[in-house]
Amino acid sequence: MENHITGSFRCMALAITLAATCSGCSTDGPRAAAPDTYSPQSPFPGTEWSVAAPATQGFSQQGIDAAIAYAKQSGATSGMIVHNGLVVGEWGDVARKSNLYSARKSLLSALIGIAVARGQMHLDDTLAQLGIDDNEPSLSPTEKQATIRMMLEARSGVYHPAVYETAAMQAAKPPRYSHSPGTFWYYNNWDFNTVGAIYEKATGEAIFTALKMDIADPIDMQDYQPSDGHYVSGGPATRYPAYLIDMSTRDLARFALLYLHDGNWRGRQVVPAGWVAESTRPYSDTSTGGYGYMWWTSAPAVGPRGANAALLRPAYWADGHLGQYAVIVPSLDLVVVTRVDSQLTSKRIGQLKMEKLVWLVESAGNASGIGPEPGKKPPA
Repeated sequence: MENHITGSFRCMALAITLAATCSGCSTDGPRAAAPDTYSPQSPFPGTEWSVAAPATQGFSQQGIDAAIAYAKQSGATSGMIVHNGLVVGEWGDVARKSNLYSARKSLLSALIGIAVARGQMHLDDTLAQLGIDDNEPSLSPTEKQATIRMMLEARSGVYHPAVYETAAMQAAKPPRYSHSPGTFWYYNNWDFNTVGAIYEKATGEAIFTALKMDIADPIDMQDYQPSDGHYVSGGPATRYPAYLIDMSTRDLARFALLYLHDGNWRGRQVVPAGWVAESTRPYSDTSTGGYGYMWWTSAPAVGPRGANAALLRPAYWADGHLGQYAVIVPSLDLVVVTRVDSQLTSKRIGQLKMEKLVWLVESAGNASGIGPEPGKKPPA
């Protein structure tokens, strides 16, 4: 599974594309795709995803089947495993759209990176410079010194009421004015909602329309339309709405593959490569890893890896409520996407289950340096 597949082996992968049913394959595994949508020199899907038998990509079929079985048992209603641009595992209805929840924030991060490159936004602009305030109790002069960069990092120190927060987020919210801007990390929907409004004002485009023009169309997303987004208003509590996005599993996988290739899609730089690197680098420590610009990371920002960290290979991911994950493992040329549609199940997948799923996929590829299975204690 290491990122050193030979050219002849890739040609074999092309020849053994699962256009025909193979013995031993999962009954709801990858669907067949047109044979001309993939070439070993261009590891990107065409209008449809191409698929390959796991063995052609260095994976155990039994291992991939076990990973998919674990994902389904855990509550993932759909998902995809992509290696070298080819689908080696798939389950559920990958064309069905459902709420991304907070995974939408990583999409906005990409749009902001494009806007920064165009000179439409400047990360060190303060709220005061941008004329940003909120409903009573309005922002203090100190709070208005928070910058766009701090908001992307969830370090603004602005603990104003926000919309679309979970009970856990509300319970963990620090007291107002308790931390100066830039000094403390707290996963803060006020930051994320407000930076969305700043983006729209700076670019003159609605998030949902810009997502279609600047990302979905360039990477040939199959399902996304601007009408798949809608706002949730804050009412009297706050001026800044949440921007909800419905998306299919296969479109989210395209976005993850775009980031795996440093923002480049078939030779077109859709998201600046520098922004991909900058935004997926950890700036804050969390209990299980780190946090970048609206991306989660397996590595912490400083100090040793936390005791709860499970993924030893460097990875980063978009993360949404209930179990919406798009995980990128660059060193293994690997993308793992899971979706949990609340209309289809009452289950949810937390980070530990996601990490175990990724570990199972890595293990199926006989990857080195992945450590013990997450959640299992080492033998005494």
